[in-house]
Amino acid sequence: MLRIDWHDYFLAQSHLLSLRSTCERLKVGATIVKENRVIAGGYNGSVSGEDHCIDVGCLLEDGHCIRTIHAEINALLQCSKFGVSTEGASVYITHFPCVHCTKSLIQAGISNIYYARDYKNHEYALYLLDKTGVHYERIDFDNERVAHYFESIV
Repeated sequence: MLRIDWHDYFLAQSHLLSLRSTCERLKVGATIVKENRVIAGGYNGSVSGEDHCIDVGCLLEDGHCIRTIHAEINALLQCSKFGVSTEGASVYITHFPCVHCTKSLIQAGISNIYYARDYKNHEYALYLLDKTGVHYERIDFDNERVAHYFESIV
């Protein structure tokens, strides 16, 4: 029996997390991993207890929705809330992180950023990743390939 590889395994979890997103503009999921163990997950959505974009619309300012917290930040905050170190961890994200999330991931000690899709890859984010030595890599994520693994368990 074939086993799913680590990149597909963690990116599949990020895609599953993105299904919980409450922002209509882009559904993003992030999974933070340390030593091949999931330590946190997040999706883009509103502050707990606040209105959601899917219910009242996005709150746009300069073309950005300021109502939502990005998936990467939600995952980092989950680690912070529960006292889990992110030093040396990897993150798997459905999309390339924005410049602000990139800065936060670097500052949190994330060593590797794996993402499934390019999305407005900001020049300064790329510069920071190169300068700090944080490894980043686009992983070819194929829903069909991952779905194949479910056929063996059904």
